[in-house]
Amino acid sequence: MTQDAAPAGGPGPARVPCVGAVVRDEAGRLLMILRGHDPGKGLWSIPGGRIEPGETPEHAVIREVREETGLLVTCGPLLGAAELPGLGGAVVDIRDYRAFLVPGSATAVAGDDAADVRWVSDDEAAAMNERGEVTAGLLATLRAWTHAADPADASERADPS
Repeated sequence: MTQDAAPAGGPGPARVPCVGAVVRDEAGRLLMILRGHDPGKGLWSIPGGRIEPGETPEHAVIREVREETGLLVTCGPLLGAAELPGLGGAVVDIRDYRAFLVPGSATAVAGDDAADVRWVSDDEAAAMNERGEVTAGLLATLRAWTHAADPADASERADPS
């Protein structure tokens, strides 16, 4: 179920439905792409993009990862959603999903609008973020979503009283 951008003059601002894929390898490293086009050209992010008309978010996750990295994935659960300001007053509605590598998937190679692709440890991602190389707010948002989705982690944060 996707929602295309609302027509001009329609109720409320135009909405642009998008997805992101949170993919980790066996070592726990995060798959990141270097954006080759605006918005965010030159910044590291997770694979993702617009949901095409008639496409489900799950199929968009699989397609975007394949187009941007050459890797095959299956789409897992929704981790969270965010609304960001877009061009011309539009609202970019991003839904990030956990995605899992298909066994035997090829080596990651940058494609489509990705200028580069790499697997990064959490420490490497944090260092890249500190240098301003990562899309603003991405890592903090992913950390919050993945910790909320992990029941063991949630119990550690539970109020002991």
